[in-house]
Amino acid sequence: METTALPGGTWTLGDLTVTRFGYGAMQLAGPWVMGPPADHDGALAVLRAAVELGITHIDTSDAYGPHITNRLIREALHPYPGALHIVTKVGANRDPQGGWPPARDPQSLRRAVQANLDNLGLEVLDLVNLRLGNAEGPRAGSLAEAFGTLAELQGQGLIRHLGLSNATPEQVAEAQAIAPIVCVQNMYNLAYRHDDGLVDALAGQGVAYVPFFPLGGFSPLQSSALSAVAARLEATPMAVALAWLLRRSPNILLIPGTSSVAHLRENAAGAGLSLSDDDRAELDKIGG
Repeated sequence: METTALPGGTWTLGDLTVTRFGYGAMQLAGPWVMGPPADHDGALAVLRAAVELGITHIDTSDAYGPHITNRLIREALHPYPGALHIVTKVGANRDPQGGWPPARDPQSLRRAVQANLDNLGLEVLDLVNLRLGNAEGPRAGSLAEAFGTLAELQGQGLIRHLGLSNATPEQVAEAQAIAPIVCVQNMYNLAYRHDDGLVDALAGQGVAYVPFFPLGGFSPLQSSALSAVAARLEATPMAVALAWLLRRSPNILLIPGTSSVAHLRENAAGAGLSLSDDDRAELDKIGG
């Protein structure tokens, strides 16, 4: 299995350079992203290991826990290394049942931005994604009021760059008419390819595409073709799936999550797999 320590090189989000292989912190909270982790020190160790690996892109949200994940990031890494960039998102709260009710009115967004600043220990947020749609995926509708609120906060110096999460192509275009965006974060993986056209369109604009659930999320990817390629390469199916994403398009940034240092290192190494043209052609058929 041919690998590299931290694959993919770098990408520029506005004026911020980040590693294409990043880390998603959602799994550091408790079960179903609610409450504290069972292993507090273990969560801190994962964050510190990510930085030690050379990762400079950590994805989070103050809704994770809620508040738990951001406070863990602050405890583990503050004061932050100059090269490290933390990306967060706003637009949803948590309810007592663990749901994600929308919170996209101006007042809620302002509160959420301030909560992210406070819990991360920052004066300015590097990048804020506006979360749209719901737990079932993107939903059509105007984002003008919500995105305009974030653009105002950007103008006030509280946010450097803006992005979208769980967005339709039409919402991406609407946002870009209000203010520049540097990334779109949608569900996308080897088997779930609904955004193929959007990935390519954003690549042409120099805008990053950041897949969430790159390994299938709560339902891990399963495919006989994926397993066959993995067996041939003497790798895990998850490593092959990450490697495929990095090679799918140069604007794709990875933020796989884990609460295990060993798994973090496995993901980083696995994403550096060398895929042949035949491997890629076989894998491309999975989502076709």
